[in-house]
Amino acid sequence: MFTGPLDESIIMRARRAGLLQVNFHNLRDYAHDRHKTVDDRPFGGGPGMLLKPEPIFEAVEALRGDETRVILLSPAGRLFNQGIARDLSLEKNLLMITGHYEGFDERIREKLADDELSVGDFVLTNGALPAMVVIDCVARLLPGVLGDEFSAEQESFSQGLLEFPQYTRPAEFRGMKVPEVLLSGNHAEIARWRAEQAVLRTRERRPDLLP
Repeated sequence: MFTGPLDESIIMRARRAGLLQVNFHNLRDYAHDRHKTVDDRPFGGGPGMLLKPEPIFEAVEALRGDETRVILLSPAGRLFNQGIARDLSLEKNLLMITGHYEGFDERIREKLADDELSVGDFVLTNGALPAMVVIDCVARLLPGVLGDEFSAEQESFSQGLLEFPQYTRPAEFRGMKVPEVLLSGNHAEIARWRAEQAVLRTRERRPDLLP
């Protein structure tokens, strides 16, 4: 699942340039029974299968270094956002544990995870998709990954607001005109308009972001 999204566009170029290194580890490599079992039924009954503690503990203990932050991807985690992504971009190594089926044995949460993150209030088939979201979001904040170092500073959520409206050519399309201020060449006025529009858009669409 990872090879498609992480082998394209900005992330691919960052990996090739050595700005980002991504490694994948199969939990079955750390299971020692004949069937390489990594999951089992939950005690007490109920649907689904849980990831067993033994292979995950062994994998994390083998892979974690002194400067590694271990992250569990789970619906029970704190909600991932741009601020968390910026904090993670300062870490040297991230080790993400991606779940499947019903989830994890609780001892994995209690003893292995430094952090537990969720990408939203919904349930996915496995943790690979949330892990890719985190990788993509964090990678864009690494020095040199984006062509313009200021791009990440002006995007939605970077300053706690949604991004202001953007326009390109033509200046008029089907009767819809670009705001005159953007054609004026007055950079101070443009900056003021953009700041005002960011606040207005955030107040209208995401008032929860405003103090």
